[in-house]
Order: sequence, then structure tokens, then C-alpha cells
Amino acid sequence: MTILVMACLLTACKSEVQCQQVVAHRGFWKTGGSAQNSISSLLNAGRIGAYGSEFDINLTADSCLVVNHDFSFKGLTLYKTKLAQLRADSLRLSNGEPLPTLDEYLEASLQYPEMKLVFELKSKGDPAYEAVAIPLCIEAIHRFGVEDRVEFISFSLSACQEFARRMPDTRVEFLGGVMEPAALHDLGINGIDYHFSVFDEHPDWVEQAHQLGMVVNVWTVDKEQDILRMLELGVDQITTNEPELAQRLIEEFNNKK
Repeated sequence: MTILVMACLLTACKSEVQCQQVVAHRGFWKTGGSAQNSISSLLNAGRIGAYGSEFDINLTADSCLVVNHDFSFKGLTLYKTKLAQLRADSLRLSNGEPLPTLDEYLEASLQYPEMKLVFELKSKGDPAYEAVAIPLCIEAIHRFGVEDRVEFISFSLSACQEFARRMPDTRVEFLGGVMEPAALHDLGINGIDYHFSVFDEHPDWVEQAHQLGMVVNVWTVDKEQDILRMLELGVDQITTNEPELAQRLIEEFNNKK
């Protein structure tokens, strides 16, 4: 075997390993001093070398974007409450941080410029809500110059379509789990991000997506047996609350090939 052929094979193997990526779900928060969707969880994900940090975006009553999974925070409905009230000293995340704004989150992410930002817009299925939130999201992304680092995800099909229309060179993944890859591809959506139970039921969707050039992410996979089963199926990304475990299992999985 020539040196050139060997080099090509090694490059191919390296690429194959790299396509199996770990996304820290709501950041790497299962460690001391952190909390879900906090600045510290974002930085922790960067510290361990995660491919990406997933986070959730909500809109406040005064059209500010904040990082929070639920539509409420400490009993206050986000889209009915102004930012100043949500940032009161009495309202803190479990680790003592204030509720982060999207601007604060994106600014902190600049400390780890290689890490992807897996950006989930929480949607109420309200077109008027999305009409306000989506342009604000894109404006913030441009303002911080992180266009090449963002990957959009959403349970809202209309939001996915709008992100794909406005930022056609960006990865957009639908979370809903109810559509075949080809149907999404026809809508201009270039990725799927489904719960692992969906792929257990439709394992052929992984290969179908790959044949269409789509990326396959899977959520939220925390148990070793589930992570390994998804790797065997050939998914590209593992979204998990246990990113260090997933990193180790991916390395071991590829070493056995």
C-alpha cells in the first residue's frame, strides 16, 4: 500500500470520527456551580471541547430575547413580563446567576469560537410571536458575528422554514419527530433532530436523511446503552445531558472499528 493511499484512508477515518459530535443539552450543567441554560453551562461545554452547546430562546413582553427553556421563569410568564422584572435580584438561576439575555450568552460564547451554538427558538405556534422573535434572533447573531457557528433547531416547522429562508447557508434541524426526511428536505430544511425513540421506530430515517445530504441529530440521550445504539444507527450528533460520557463512548466506539 502506498503512502498516499494510507494517508487517504487515515483522513477518511478521521473525518468519520469527527462527524460523530456531542452537543451539550442546555450546556454542560451537571457539574458544580452550574445550572441549565446558564452562562457557566455554556462555558463548561466549551471547556470540555463539546462540538456544540444547545440553548433555548424565549421572547419577553418588551421584545428582549432571554435564554430559558420554559415559557415561564420563577412563576412569571416570559412573553407577558418585561426583562427588568425578570432580572430582579430576587430572581436567580439555581447557581445564583441572573436569567441570561441572548446578547450576554453570545458574548460569552466568543471565549470558545470553535464551539457551535445550537439555537432553539421556543415557539407558541403563534405567527405573530415568531414574526417578532426571528428577526431579533438573526440581528443578534449578525451583531456578534457568529453566523458560521449557529445551528437552528425548533419544534415549530414554520420557524425552521423561516430560519432556512433568511439564512440559507445555516444548518436548520426540525425537532418534531413526525416528518420523514424527504418531506423536510423539500421544504428547504437540511437536518433532523429527533428523540431517540423516533429513530428506534424509524431507523431507516437516518440513512434516508444522509442520502439527501441532511444531518441527523438525536435528543436527549443520557444512558450508555441508548448512546451506543444511536451510534450504531449512524447518527451524526448526540445531544445529551452527559456530554463527557458521550465523548468517551464515541471515542471507544470508533477505536473498535
